[in-house]
Formats: sequence, C-alpha cells, structure tokens
Amino acid sequence: MRLKFLGSTSEQGDCPTLYETETGDIVVQGDQLTDPEALAQLRHVKPGETFVVIPRALLTRFAPKE
Repeated sequence: MRLKFLGSTSEQGDCPTLYETETGDIVVQGDQLTDPEALAQLRHVKPGETFVVIPRALLTRFAPKE
C-alpha cells in the first residue's frame, strides 16, 4: 500500500499526521487514546482496532474536500 502525505500540524514532524491511500482512504497518525472513561464510551470496537486523538485543526486544514 502506498501512502501520500497530506499534512501535519506538528512543528517537529511528529504526529498528528494525515495520509491518503491509493484507494482514497485516510490513514491517521496520532497519540493513542488511553483514557479509560473515553474508551468505555466507544461502540462496536472490533479486534485489532485502535483509537487516536486528532486535533480538529489537522482535519479541517489537510483532509481531502471530496
């Protein structure tokens, strides 16, 4: 799978970052959500899924508009 870098709001090149796959899907890099209260509120979690926290500014600035 090839990833296209879309953008980051990090000054040092760390996360959070957005990428786009060849099929147009979005890959998100960010800090893992670890708050037990927040995790307990998630629905329909499948094995192997993980959750990351992404600043709204990253999505509104770099997410594809299509």
